[in-house]
Amino acid sequence: MENIRRILLATDFSPASRGAFEQALAFCRRSGAELVLAHVYRMPGTLPADMALTPDTAEQIDAKLAAVAESRLRALLEEARRQEIRGRILLLSGAPGEAIVEAARKAGADMLILGTHGRTGVARLLLGSVASKVIATASCPVLTVRAA
Repeated sequence: MENIRRILLATDFSPASRGAFEQALAFCRRSGAELVLAHVYRMPGTLPADMALTPDTAEQIDAKLAAVAESRLRALLEEARRQEIRGRILLLSGAPGEAIVEAARKAGADMLILGTHGRTGVARLLLGSVASKVIATASCPVLTVRAA
């Protein structure tokens, strides 16, 4: 535990991520580690066929998504700070699995924590699994916390 100086928590603000946040807080309290709160946002991949976005509209949507995500990250950071846990936020964009692993590497994370929705079968095949991608490619230990 004394070797853990920095923990990166990847959150999508879901109930599964809430459990992961609680686990990250517990690890930080025990180890004195810094908490790096990260969220990956991106524009929706599909839009209705009759809907076209102008570049200006796309930029506005992107800015709104980023602002909402940053606000939610700051709320989590304040909650951590009330428990005397030092930390910072990272707002990321791109493919979630790759962005999380790269952010952990750049931040010098000793541990990565993220929630998992526990999807299996067709749902996992169709939706993919960020947790699986992170586990397979991260250079530090990964703790996944399944939704209750």
